[in-house]
Amino acid sequence: MTAPLSRLIPACIVRAHERAQDGHQGVRTQTLEAYGHGLHACQYEELATGLADLPGAVPVRLQARTVMVVAGQVLYPIRYAKRDVPVTVARLRRAVGLRADLIRRHGPEPMQGELDLGLEELQEQEFHNDLNQLDPNAGLVLLAYACAMEKGVMRLEWGDAELRRGDRHLLWHHHEGLDLPGKRQSA
Repeated sequence: MTAPLSRLIPACIVRAHERAQDGHQGVRTQTLEAYGHGLHACQYEELATGLADLPGAVPVRLQARTVMVVAGQVLYPIRYAKRDVPVTVARLRRAVGLRADLIRRHGPEPMQGELDLGLEELQEQEFHNDLNQLDPNAGLVLLAYACAMEKGVMRLEWGDAELRRGDRHLLWHHHEGLDLPGKRQSA
């Protein structure tokens, strides 16, 4: 299943960039708002369309966006940078919200456990309501990419990362580059 995904996902992300670029050029704004908002919406749409015919692919609506679940893995896109930098510098804009909750609930177990002082949790961690639509045992594969309007998709990797409570920095357990259409992934 990874061979078709490793070809389809890069094509979907590149198409999302191209659509967002076209949208920006269409509205001719001086800011990159149209591009950024367009890319955010298009990344989900292109993945949903591009992966729909895979055996066992299931679309799930999370916060008004369709994400694809393939072989029990939620495939979730994240644009982590506007310049060509390693995915290991990726961080979220916010340490709370659907994206952060998705990573904490469905991402890998933390490499290092939290300090246990023997005190009971005062409040069990609550997650975004939309996550109830996912199988609690579903895994998470982050589709992390660096992309800018003028340069296009510069880097795309997939893997799993943890997000500690209150933190915005992703701690990658495993990640590997995906070849972009028309160019080979750099190391």
